[in-house]
Amino acid sequence: MTQNDSPRHEDLPLPDYDHLPLGTLPTRITGLDESGVAALLDYERAHGDRLPVVQILENRLEALRNGAEPSGTAVPDTPEKSSAAGGSPVTPATSGPPVNPPSQGDPTNPAQPR
Repeated sequence: MTQNDSPRHEDLPLPDYDHLPLGTLPTRITGLDESGVAALLDYERAHGDRLPVVQILENRLEALRNGAEPSGTAVPDTPEKSSAAGGSPVTPATSGPPVNPPSQGDPTNPAQPR
């Protein structure tokens, strides 16, 4: 299958598929039917072609063809994506004291050589 024949990223059954951690993939695909797993497999082969990912998808596809049923549960949210809009919740009011380390050899600091 060529890259032009593979599903588009927007049409994949898993949102943000390219950025999912490998360890979460088996759990995330349990709710997909045979056509969903096949679409991911086609996309993977045309783009990343990562052996561990291809093996996971092939094993799940084989299980579905041998009678395994999709779990029927919704695809879980991606915990690796931050839900905080705009970055860090730290503000100047909640930040720690300023860091001002003493210079080397400061005679008022007993841990430093004099």
